[in-house]
Order: sequence, then C-alpha cells, then structure tokens
Amino acid sequence: MLKHLSGNEVYIYSNTINHSSISTGFCPVQKTIIMKRTVLIAATAFMFVCTTVLANNQNQIDYSKVNPISFEKAEISALCKAIVKGDIELVKKLISLGEDVNRKSLGKTPAIFAARYNKGEILKLLIDNGADLTIKSDSGYTITEIAKSANAKEALEIISSAMQS
Repeated sequence: MLKHLSGNEVYIYSNTINHSSISTGFCPVQKTIIMKRTVLIAATAFMFVCTTVLANNQNQIDYSKVNPISFEKAEISALCKAIVKGDIELVKKLISLGEDVNRKSLGKTPAIFAARYNKGEILKLLIDNGADLTIKSDSGYTITEIAKSANAKEALEIISSAMQS
C-alpha cells in the first residue's frame, strides 16, 4: 500500500491481485481519494461525541437517592400567602375548609410565617386552631428565633404567652 499527499487530497494506492490478473499478467491499481477536510471533520465530530459521553458519565445522578419533592416547583401555599398579606378572613376560610395549620410551605409552618411578618391576630388564630409552635423551620430555626430576627414584637409576646400556658 502506498500513500501520497497532494494539496487537499490523500491518495492511497493498493495493488489488488485476483485470479484474472494472474492469468492475464495485469495487476490493476486502485486509487482511493480521501479528502483531508472530511477526515478532519470526522475526527472533530468523534472527539466531540467522546467528550460529551465522558462528561455525561461523570455527572450521572443516582435517582434512588433524590427526594422527588425537590423536583416540584417551589411555591408558597395559599394559607401562607394569605398570612403574608394579612388577610385574616381568607385565613379563617382556609382553616374552615380543612387547611392543615402545621403543613410547611417553603420550609416554614404557617405560624412561622405569621411570626416572621408580625401578624399577631393571625398567629393567635393559628394557635387557637392547633398550630404547633415547637416545629422548627427546615433551616433549623425556631419560631422564637425567626420572630426575634424580624423584630416582630407583637408576635414574640403571643409566642411567649402561648409557650408558657
């Protein structure tokens, strides 16, 4: 086999001997032309594919260890929205419809939202309807710590009196 480079082309010559060439004494030469650009494009594509495959293999996630809740869109509950807005009538309506006063939204209970935004009347309503003031936020903070950090004085008074009784 003989290779010859010329401009943008690679010529590969190979002698092919078959039964007819032996009987006639003639050996034809096959000429194969491979374009340099095609070879470079193919090599680049191959390298890209290999890099992508390697990158995907390194970033594989073990989905058996992932909490499926983390894929849900983070959204505040209707009860907590009403608390933040200070809409006590809507809060009463949601509680009467069976809304759980201890169900966390964005990692905080409704009582923590009421304390954070110093909504004293709503906080009293939640306590009267069974809100558990000992539940910590997902960040590990107590309702008292969150009320103190927000300087929510009315909420702090309500919390301390509810904790004492």
